[in-house]
Amino acid sequence: MSKKQILFVCPYPTDEAPSQRFRFEQYFKILKSYGYKYDIAPFLTIKAWNILYKNGSSIQKSIWILLSYFKRIALLFFIRKYDRIFIHREASPLGPAFFEWFSVKILKKKIIYDFDDAIWLDDPNEKGSLKAILKWKRKVRSICKWSYKVSAGNQYLADYAKRYNQNVIINPTTIDTGYHENKVIQKENEKITIGWTGTHSTLQYLSPLIPILDQLNQNYDFELLIISNQKPDFNVNYIRFIKWSKTSEIEDLNQIDIGIMPLSDDIWSKGKCGFKMLQYMSINKAVIASPVGVNQKILEESNAGIIASNDSEWINGLKKLLDNNDLRNELGKRGRKYIQNHYSVKSNTENFLKLFD
Repeated sequence: MSKKQILFVCPYPTDEAPSQRFRFEQYFKILKSYGYKYDIAPFLTIKAWNILYKNGSSIQKSIWILLSYFKRIALLFFIRKYDRIFIHREASPLGPAFFEWFSVKILKKKIIYDFDDAIWLDDPNEKGSLKAILKWKRKVRSICKWSYKVSAGNQYLADYAKRYNQNVIINPTTIDTGYHENKVIQKENEKITIGWTGTHSTLQYLSPLIPILDQLNQNYDFELLIISNQKPDFNVNYIRFIKWSKTSEIEDLNQIDIGIMPLSDDIWSKGKCGFKMLQYMSINKAVIASPVGVNQKILEESNAGIIASNDSEWINGLKKLLDNNDLRNELGKRGRKYIQNHYSVKSNTENFLKLFD
């Protein structure tokens, strides 16, 4: 009996977006080794992706989005040969779930629906806007109902999916620990480096921490390294910015001594899968993070970091880590071991393959 053919339907070009890279793209070689065949159908081409987040170019952006919709509809004429349709987040970013409905109800295909955020909720930054309305958030529950299986990034997301589908698998965002590893980096100075990585859309979580770091900077000589796709507009002299690059991401992350992951305590943040923290821990870095969503579970189980739920705990926790190199090293070792055992590609491979049984 031949192995199944899988079509991965996703928003972004291959090897570009963290949510895709660390949720399913890094399993492609494993799928191939087990005899599966697969194709990838991103909504955006690489050209569209490169234009979309630049300022201006509204006409070009509109044309690319329109072309992407035509391409998505045309794809429906070519999916009969696939046994499983793996849909990450949504087939298209705006409007109802027409592609998903047609695939299940008309073509009788089996969908595996994957998401790693509370995407059924309005993004706090977009609430009430036209963009929020056009995103048609209510389609998430419909896709859950129609799906053969649902792949949820954590328990909070799984609990939502189970309201509409009982065939839910918790498939955590994982790290390829062969790729993410601790490397000796020659730093430009001897300052301790507090580090944060993420896209421009999550800089909002870092902003409230700046006054705390300002206060600490009066007595401690450190730098704040920000690795992102856009430079932040924080007006402080201890920030060093590195534009994110796939070719240098591991070397850049290894410049960090203390990894931070602040989050606001709200229902949107509870859907987060702790990815920043997993990255820090995978390369032996001590972490301090807000105990929101899966963060608390990871910190308590690993004993590899410090929980900070208010300003005082952030200040005291950062002081501990800034003052104690041995503590940073010990927490880093614990974190790496925990990732290898619970959040690595190797440890999650069997669980991931269950999605395609």
